[in-house]
Amino acid sequence: MGLKCGIVGLPNVGKSTLFNALTSAKALAANYPFATKDPNLGVITVPDTRLDKLEELVNPQKVIPTTVDIVDIAGLIKGASKGEGLGNQFLGNIRETDAILHVVRCFEDDNVVHVDGDVDPVRDKMIIDTELILKDIETVEKRVEKFRRTAKSGDKEAKRIVEVGEALLAHLESENPARSFDTSEEGEEVVQELMLLTSKPILYVCNVDIDSIEEGNEHTKAFRAAVADENAEVILISASIEADIAELETKEERAEFIEEMGLTEPGVNKVIRASYELLDLVTYFTAGEKEVRAWTITRGTKAPGAAGVIHTDFEKGFIRAEVIHYEDFVTYGSESGARDNGKLNVEGKEYVVQDGDVMHFRFNV
Repeated sequence: MGLKCGIVGLPNVGKSTLFNALTSAKALAANYPFATKDPNLGVITVPDTRLDKLEELVNPQKVIPTTVDIVDIAGLIKGASKGEGLGNQFLGNIRETDAILHVVRCFEDDNVVHVDGDVDPVRDKMIIDTELILKDIETVEKRVEKFRRTAKSGDKEAKRIVEVGEALLAHLESENPARSFDTSEEGEEVVQELMLLTSKPILYVCNVDIDSIEEGNEHTKAFRAAVADENAEVILISASIEADIAELETKEERAEFIEEMGLTEPGVNKVIRASYELLDLVTYFTAGEKEVRAWTITRGTKAPGAAGVIHTDFEKGFIRAEVIHYEDFVTYGSESGARDNGKLNVEGKEYVVQDGDVMHFRFNV
């Protein structure tokens, strides 16, 4: 798919620890600012119990889950929009991602230095928001200035770009992110072309102490209140616990540790699923004796496009798709069982693939 999430946050909030837990990539994580100087790229396996069920029913030779790319981006400080610290690099790396996982520190620990001296996740969020908004203001100002003279000469397209740009500037200057800018469909096209940092969808991850995973604490309560109007998901995890889970070798050891901690599943599973949804992705499956496999597509993809994820020839020579909804596959226990009960549908080029579809493509090259 090529889509990826970027993990952002101030230095020492737990970004790299979370990245390690998500990917088991062992990125540098240290107790000082700028431990992450270059972005670390990792691949996350997306947990999906449906894949386990299909494996149980089909008994294939191998099972292949789907994945999402994730980037651990250098920690940000005040002045990044003007190039302070690693600001230019940080902002450039964010621009290359499709969604943002914003990690904020919501735990007290005298042994872990905070770049601003004390723990305040709302302030930390505002620091990053401000830097992203300032950079976006700079981007929009350049765009508006480029088209202003042409607009004065009567060029309708230039005039539209300037009008939308000026309204967007006012929105940003009021300390609002571009993702909350309300405009017409034509205006939306103008905004998308700008590729603004604050237009990217966002997920907030509160890094808490062990005792605050379920109910949160005063820091998480204040943070939730601060982002209440953003319509963004907030997830609580303990990056230190996730790091301990990631170090365990076997599935059994991990399950035992999770149970001892009083958890139902690793916190990273919640983060991964939320990231997947944030990117507006869905999963379809192929299921046969050789392999059961999960495939990632963007929501709304039609059958030929979904086939193309497997191989470009499948899309070029697409004839039809044989589709069984996941629930029907499980109910009747197999492809043949679903077919015998009228639950295998033959779909053409206009079929929009649904999350959980079990598919087989017919093509001719």
